[in-house]
Amino acid sequence: MRHSFPFIALLMVLPMLSGGGRMAAGGMCGVAAGTCSTAADDSSASRTEVLFETTEGNIRIVLFNETPIHRDNFVKHIDEHFYDSVLFHRVIRNFMIQAGDPGSRTAPPGVEIGEGDCGYTLPAEILYPTLFHKRGAVAMAREDDEVNPERRSNCSHFYIVWGKRFSTADIEYMKNWLDTTSNGAVKMPPEIASVYRRTGGTPHLDGGYTVFGEVTEGLDVVEKIQRADTDDNDRPVYDVRILRAVVTKRGSSTTGNQIMTP
Repeated sequence: MRHSFPFIALLMVLPMLSGGGRMAAGGMCGVAAGTCSTAADDSSASRTEVLFETTEGNIRIVLFNETPIHRDNFVKHIDEHFYDSVLFHRVIRNFMIQAGDPGSRTAPPGVEIGEGDCGYTLPAEILYPTLFHKRGAVAMAREDDEVNPERRSNCSHFYIVWGKRFSTADIEYMKNWLDTTSNGAVKMPPEIASVYRRTGGTPHLDGGYTVFGEVTEGLDVVEKIQRADTDDNDRPVYDVRILRAVVTKRGSSTTGNQIMTP
């Protein structure tokens, strides 16, 4: 059982359309206000920040207070050194990089990994369109809808979005696809469409997975990792490891009261 994504096949088709390129990560979209910025209805000064030191460089992430269960669970793991020495075990170019299997720490080269986790799930905190899968977004993986209709998140497997930039034609295709597959529940506002054109991401995941943070520094490191040569199981041929994960700033809303346990 892999903690992954049910819509990968679609993304494998989309890069053959127009688009592509590289841009820095944007911010969240305040759709009601019709603007995109680095904050929603929450001050960035009160947010928790974490640092991942990896074999390819450092990645700094801010966690959103709008998703307190996922935020506090992530902080709990970092405080307990859960992610130290864990591999980015699943890497797909122009899509995302994924980590969170504790068994990957000691996995021999070439062995398929990705089944291990911490033994529980988290209730979904899907806040689309406020939070969406733009380049640099951080979200939790989960089992697909057939076995997980509540879209509960895995307890430890997270992914960082890279994706691609989309042409206007691609965006129209994605709008129609999202609308059709969600029975009208997921619609892409113009502000988000603009972010996907200018910055890039993975819009086909919107409305299906909990986005709970974003990369604020080290997007170049994410780009480097997502370009890694991989085997048939999407594991990098040469291990990409999280050496250490630390909380560098604790936001005022990080209480730990929302943490889910087995």
